[in-house]
Amino acid sequence: MNRTAPHSPDYYRAEDCELEAFAALTARRLDAAELPLAAAIEKNLPIYDMEALRPLLEDATRRRALMAEWAQVLRASAGALVLKRAFSRTAAIDAATEVYRDTIAREKRANGSGADHFAAAGKNDRVWNSLQKLCEQAPEAFIGCFSNPAIDAVCEAWLGPGYQMTAQVNLVYPGGAAQQAHRDYHLGFQTSEVCADYPAQVHELSAALTLQGGIAHCDMPIESGPTKLLPFSQLYRPGYVAWRRDDFRAHFEEHHVQLPLEKGDALFFSPALFHAAGANESRDIHRMANLLQVSSAFGRAMEAVDRDAMCRVLYLHVLGAYHAGRLVPLELKALLAASAEGYSFPTNLDSDPPEDGLAPETQQALFYRAVMNNWPEDVFHSALDDLKERRQAGRASTLK
Repeated sequence: MNRTAPHSPDYYRAEDCELEAFAALTARRLDAAELPLAAAIEKNLPIYDMEALRPLLEDATRRRALMAEWAQVLRASAGALVLKRAFSRTAAIDAATEVYRDTIAREKRANGSGADHFAAAGKNDRVWNSLQKLCEQAPEAFIGCFSNPAIDAVCEAWLGPGYQMTAQVNLVYPGGAAQQAHRDYHLGFQTSEVCADYPAQVHELSAALTLQGGIAHCDMPIESGPTKLLPFSQLYRPGYVAWRRDDFRAHFEEHHVQLPLEKGDALFFSPALFHAAGANESRDIHRMANLLQVSSAFGRAMEAVDRDAMCRVLYLHVLGAYHAGRLVPLELKALLAASAEGYSFPTNLDSDPPEDGLAPETQQALFYRAVMNNWPEDVFHSALDDLKERRQAGRASTLK
């Protein structure tokens, strides 16, 4: 059992995480007998040959059995799996690659070269919302890429039906550095301090809300830097506060594994798995993957609430009450939680990129900042207009 803070067993803190417990979890060996449908196990990771398994997807009972095995891998076993030949034909992959390269060139001409979450400018290129951009610019290529029953089955295996697909292309050039070990969306995109404010059960829930995946758009030998993975690391419950610790990252670097991928292969893993893109040490491979972040259908509120309008109505009332001492800080926090949007996503990362950390500023944070700095009403409204424009830009067509 993983220990949390002795005085607060329902919360995780980075200083209470135990590297010894983490090392013991990740020292497990994958038993092939547990995975009868896997074609092979390499470096503690199961490999599924979709050329052989594709017929199973056409039968409801056998499809469900395959999905159950995949869910077990992601939840309680290695935490990652490879679908070899997820695409039986790669013509659609090639067509999409050309669209993504054109998009990268066009966006560079329009916006210049910028950095993303993890890489310095010039070392890689990112296409945010590659899903919508491919759909609008090359519908036939989109159909070829996303009418894939194997991709659908693994997403449904983890998230159930009604999942929501998003995708971002990452193109890493020779010389591109490796990422540091991390976990991913949702809690993986928050600071350790924010993660520590969420109770333990939310840490476990976070991993169940998203599936991480990547489709190889080119052959990826080890020297090109395919994703580094630490099997079984998703089982360490306090991992969302532990992954930034130097000793945990050092353990990852010493014990991670990598598998080469071929064009048309797909890799899927729990967002709680410690992972990182590898360094591209090749001479001439431009490593391109379409990164999938697939979300549970359940991550939605019951009612549509116009929180922007609420913020505008409330602002002067809140500003006056706070600075007159009629609202104390705890009351202000509660009020903003009930009225302003407290989450950064979904947004359009082209126009609303992260500035500090991995997530853009929330509406709640903007409201709080305005109150603390005693902004005039028109300045606050203008800031809300800017925020709304940045976030809603993602709903409009990406075609220029």
